Amino acid sequence: MSADFKPELVALDIDGTLLDPETDAISAAVKDAVRRAAEGGAQLVVATGRTFLGTVPVLDELGLTSGFALCSNGAVLVDVARREPVSVASFDATPVLRTLREHLPGSIYAAEDVGVGNLVSAPFDPEKLHGPQRLTPLDELTAAPVPRLIAEWTGHDPAELATTLADVRLPQCAITVDTYEPWVTVVPEGLSKGAALEKLRTELGIVPDRTFAAGDGTNDFEMLSWAARGVAMGQAPLDLRAAADATIGTVADDGLAVELNRLFT
Repeated sequence: MSADFKPELVALDIDGTLLDPETDAISAAVKDAVRRAAEGGAQLVVATGRTFLGTVPVLDELGLTSGFALCSNGAVLVDVARREPVSVASFDATPVLRTLREHLPGSIYAAEDVGVGNLVSAPFDPEKLHGPQRLTPLDELTAAPVPRLIAEWTGHDPAELATTLADVRLPQCAITVDTYEPWVTVVPEGLSKGAALEKLRTELGIVPDRTFAAGDGTNDFEMLSWAARGVAMGQAPLDLRAAADATIGTVADDGLAVELNRLFT
């Protein structure tokens, strides 16, 4: 990467990158650095596994008033200025739900209803699943196509969940296991943050070697590989740090702010 590298598209994960999960807050230093990048001419894209409803408060806190956000690991594209979804990819999650129930006994499930909330098989922690929850019988949870299905394997940890599903093949979908919670996120086949960003990059006419991304979770592999410079947060799993172009400081140490300030001086 050349010393004068200045990205024109900056893709940023939320939880563990912009926002510290320990404090549930975005630091003043990170907010300032994001604003500096936007004022420096970069197209900022928040790229997250969160739903649309979970993303809007972050856009508000950062003061973003233009551009796009990619929610639900790329399944939902949001117009930031209008605070509205402009495209939604969905899939038939019924066979996926059936397979997950076989392998993850005791799991609870949530199917996203974009802009409304989630249909849930049992109550989720409202601090983890954003927006209203509507209790729904399992056989009705995926009656209509959904952009995102969550399974929470209560009482287990993410490593055990990843091992359990390592050899399981789920039809017509893409899955990721959360870094911090025993969650599996399921979205339509072929979708990832990286794939959605590449489509957006092409539509915006930005050249590939002027792209930057930062993330910390298993759903960020494709995004960091996609970017001309993809950086992993210091607390990210070892395999993500190994795959990234560089490892920056942890979210607790404002690692993203340091990196953005270096790029947009």
